[in-house]
Amino acid sequence: MSVIKRQDLSKLTEKLLKKKECRFEKQEIEKLITMFANITGGINNRLDRTKFRDILHISFNMTDDILMDRVFRAFDQDSDNYLSHDEWVLGLSTFLKGAQDDKIKYCFIVYDLNGDGWISREEMFQLLKTSILKHSSEEDQDENIKELVELILKKMDHDHDSRLSMSDFKQAVESEILLLEAFGPCLPSPKVCFSLLFNASNTIPGTSC
Repeated sequence: MSVIKRQDLSKLTEKLLKKKECRFEKQEIEKLITMFANITGGINNRLDRTKFRDILHISFNMTDDILMDRVFRAFDQDSDNYLSHDEWVLGLSTFLKGAQDDKIKYCFIVYDLNGDGWISREEMFQLLKTSILKHSSEEDQDENIKELVELILKKMDHDHDSRLSMSDFKQAVESEILLLEAFGPCLPSPKVCFSLLFNASNTIPGTSC
């Protein structure tokens, strides 16, 4: 387990408290920074994609490879394929305590597989196929999924350009909150959020840290 100097922990905590996108309180930030240091072996180390995926799988019950990679990408703000302690805390701020607008933006980034600012028919098909096949015994679901994509576009594509913009997605979710995770689960349940934030051992449940 990594040992963190109180002075270093306080300095990092105060810096994060000043960021408007951080919705955690002081004690929560301290706990999350301590978790990060325990997982990575030091406060100045970085968290790689593989270990982050293990956390998503074990602690947040995520199993979809595509979505886990996209969640990592949403956390990795500088796109260097590692998470710093700041990215860890700010990502979890949206993940665990984000307001509706925060979560809409986050989910859109997750579902925008190629990062071009749109959720295309092809991306919807890929996301839904992965999700539906896990819960279906039928061998060929392609036509059913294509029909579902068309239904979703009819519901969410407000400007009728056959793809979803951030504006389309936001408007649809504001009208029907269940559409927030329309293309697959990428947010933790309230029970899991509580468990992580208030875990007395200051470790991620299910890890060896």
